[in-house]
This record gives sequence, structure tokens and C-alpha cells, in this order.
Amino acid sequence: MASDELARKLQPRLAAEPAPLFNPFTPEETTVKASDPVPGPQKKAVVVIVNDDTSELTAKLTRRLCINNGNAASKQAKVFNPYTEFKEFSRKQIKDMEKIFKRFDSGKDGFIDLMELKLMMEKLGAPQTHLGLKNMIKEVDEDFDGKLSYREFLLIFRRAAAGELQEESGLMALARLSEIDVSTEGVMGARDYFEAKDSTSACLTPHPTSSG
Repeated sequence: MASDELARKLQPRLAAEPAPLFNPFTPEETTVKASDPVPGPQKKAVVVIVNDDTSELTAKLTRRLCINNGNAASKQAKVFNPYTEFKEFSRKQIKDMEKIFKRFDSGKDGFIDLMELKLMMEKLGAPQTHLGLKNMIKEVDEDFDGKLSYREFLLIFRRAAAGELQEESGLMALARLSEIDVSTEGVMGARDYFEAKDSTSACLTPHPTSSG
């Protein structure tokens, strides 16, 4: 038959041709089935080098962003002792500062907010603009919450005593008009100040005259 004759002719030719050698660098053809999973794009690992300064700045910016968005996580409150942290003031001075702070903390939440500070400056006879009040808080607002804690309130008097406040600033007016002596004379200066103030008040008080 014709097919047998064609096979006989091709057999010597196939025997003469060498078999193809295996090349490991030649990609093998693989039959891909429709059910085989398709590999996705490979992801590259990104390495970010973070030092202490970067992490601290990132933490501050993140907290400020959270505060602005109104979802700041509450931090565990640290025990604050004004007598050990503000050793430059006498106990009487700190007590007087605490009384003033509580007097103007009308919300009784442990903070003096913008409106309470506005009322305070008006009572002290040194009213401030809205921007001036915001700048006063910003100058000592260490936790960026937009209000004054008791510790931040004491920082005003520390900076006033150290001469770090501008003479015409709102914080300087607050420290000066609060009737608390924060001069470098220390405890003796504060005692003399309050004794002189008491004696002046006594001199201004009218004494009843005896008749007859």
C-alpha cells in the first residue's frame, strides 16, 4: 500500500538524523490547563529605615492628626506632683496658682479652655483677641489639645520667673496680674510680697471712730 511504501522511505531518513540534545537553558513547553491558577504579580519588599528622631516626630504628628480628627486615643494619665516638678516655687506659691486655676476652670474638668481663658483675662483686666488667646495656649500647650492643663498653667509662671516671656505678651500679663510673685527672690520675696499686700489692705480699710 502507499502508506507502507511512504513509511519505508522515511525510515532511513529518520535513522540518519540525530536525536535532539536536552538543553537545560531552553525553556520547556508546558501545557497550561484552563483550571490552573494564574500567578499574580510579585510584590517587592520595601524597607524603611526609621531612627529615634523620625519615630518621635511621626508619633507627634500622628497624635496631632488624631486630635484634629477627634479620635485621639486616651493616654494613661501620669501622676503629676507639682511640688517635686516645680521645686523653684514654694508650697504657698503653688497653692495660690492652684486656687487661681480652679477658680477659672468653670467646667471643673481639670482644664482651662479657650472661653475660660478669655473670661480669665477679662477678669484680670487684660482682655485678649481670639487669636491672642489661641497663641497664649499654643505657647505652653505641650500635648496639642488646645487647652491648658494644670501643669501647663504652672509652666506659664515658670517661664515668667525665668524671663522667657515677652513683656507685652498675654502670658506675661496673666502671670503679672495673678498677684503671685514669681521673681527670682524666691520664697522670701513671695512672703514679703503677700505681707506687704495684706498690710496695704489693712491701711485702706476704714476704722470705726468712737463717739463721745
